[in-house]
Amino acid sequence: MTEDEETSEVVQQTPPAGVGAQLRAAREAQGKSVDDMAATTRISVRHIEHLDNGEFDLLPGRIYAIGFAKTYAKEVGLDPEDVADQVRAEMGEERIDHTDYDATFEPGDPIRAPGRKLLWFSIFAVALLLAGLFAFARQLFAPAADLPSLVEQERAEAVAQNAAAAEAEQAEAQVPDTGEAVAITAEGEAWVRITDGDGRVLKEAILSEGESYTVPADAENPQISTARPDLLAITIGGKAVPKLAQEMRTFIDEPFSAAALLARGQLPQADPGSPAALR
Repeated sequence: MTEDEETSEVVQQTPPAGVGAQLRAAREAQGKSVDDMAATTRISVRHIEHLDNGEFDLLPGRIYAIGFAKTYAKEVGLDPEDVADQVRAEMGEERIDHTDYDATFEPGDPIRAPGRKLLWFSIFAVALLLAGLFAFARQLFAPAADLPSLVEQERAEAVAQNAAAAEAEQAEAQVPDTGEAVAITAEGEAWVRITDGDGRVLKEAILSEGESYTVPADAENPQISTARPDLLAITIGGKAVPKLAQEMRTFIDEPFSAAALLARGQLPQADPGSPAALR
């Protein structure tokens, strides 16, 4: 073997300088192109080229540079941890002993790492879950806090019953008292006019036989005028009382309240020719 051949063999056996050159040499030795590596590792072509050239500072960050390099090394048959340590050394990071613990997550490509939207959604979901658990625990362990007091409920029911009773009493008080209602029933055709104390005409008509009229309960000082008192049957509260007269006689503005009629029944009848009967 000549000296030139020995020198050439030594050069071929000398590993490339730098981890980037080692990765590129291993790739080329397997006959894989940059596009092939990008397809199998899911690392972009641009990042593969930065790894081949040892341009780790042009990658998205230190953790991505180490992760990409480990993925690259595994694909071309190199030791991923050894390659990662070389990358750390070239980037100014001390060698880390991997014998006592597992390697931390180092993504192969940024598109495979969790996105920011997914992170915020996860935080929102956790917050929503905690809120639901808090509400459930509050109802489970403190049910009495959400129930109305029995004393307050009984008090409210009593107030409602008293209010209903008072309303019923008020409504009953507003119903006209028909116990003293004065009514007339014609036993034949008879003209009548009934007014109140203010002269307001309450009823003025010729009553036919059998026709009746009841003086309103709210009428004050009612008075009657008629020329046929003998044809007017009078009742107070449905009970018959004596007629104003048993014969034809003219009455003008004769008091016609229940009290006046009852008092009239206790007094002697006036003589038909007396002035009282003709007023």
